[in-house]
Amino acid sequence: PMDGSAMLNVLLVALGGGLGAASRFGVSLAFPARGDAWPWATFGINVAGSLLIGVLAGWIARNPEAEPWRLLLGVGVLGGFTTFSAYSLEAMRMIERNDWVGASTYSIGSVIAGLAAVAIGLAMAKRVFG
Repeated sequence: PMDGSAMLNVLLVALGGGLGAASRFGVSLAFPARGDAWPWATFGINVAGSLLIGVLAGWIARNPEAEPWRLLLGVGVLGGFTTFSAYSLEAMRMIERNDWVGASTYSIGSVIAGLAAVAIGLAMAKRVFG
């Protein structure tokens, strides 16, 4: 049986995940992808999510009592908002149509941009939160 604290943690992750997934769906409606086009929406979502997780991680590192916020925003919202599975499918579709340059650029660019965004987010948090 779960105690009250564990149940609250599950609810925080579930609430955040729902908000993140709904936000991701909203972005995909606002910027629909064509099957043969660069997947800008997924790329942007994953880079923005990387930036935000960097800011959040930097803030949490200075506020250890912020575990509920990590669960709600980091695990929940950003976990539901960003999407490795959509990225993987889009890269595979590029490979299937022999767009090796596009698939390579997308894959390498996603990793580099994601890491850079996390680093920028951490630096931003350090400046803002000390």
